[in-house]
Amino acid sequence: MTLILDASYAIALALEEGDLDDVSEVTDILATEGAVVPPLWRLEVANSLLMAVRRGRIGPPRVAEIFAELEVLRIIDDVGFITAWRTTYALAERYALTIYDAAYLEVAMRLGARLASRDRQLAQAARKQGLIVFGSRAG
Repeated sequence: MTLILDASYAIALALEEGDLDDVSEVTDILATEGAVVPPLWRLEVANSLLMAVRRGRIGPPRVAEIFAELEVLRIIDDVGFITAWRTTYALAERYALTIYDAAYLEVAMRLGARLASRDRQLAQAARKQGLIVFGSRAG
């Protein structure tokens, strides 16, 4: 079964934040199968790393290392732009999500995939849709 990797989960892995659920299972899936992400994922990851540098949490050399680590993973950008007009918008409205978070939910629902996310609201919406969720105990 496919894994959808939310940027929040990817950043938590990269920054080695210790509060992730099922981290060994997710890292095994990433190593063996890779993951599918919406097209905005790379921008969200890059922005999160930029914010981490600006806040002094990591330095630019670590950003380069993280980019190199992520580049070796098989990350497939799912072309979900056409769905943003109706399906993604409707999901965002229904579950009070941002369009960005709803994009992850839409891809996961369309592919019948598992979702790795630290976002509690997104995790709750995914569980309501019957999806398996890694990374968020609340829900």
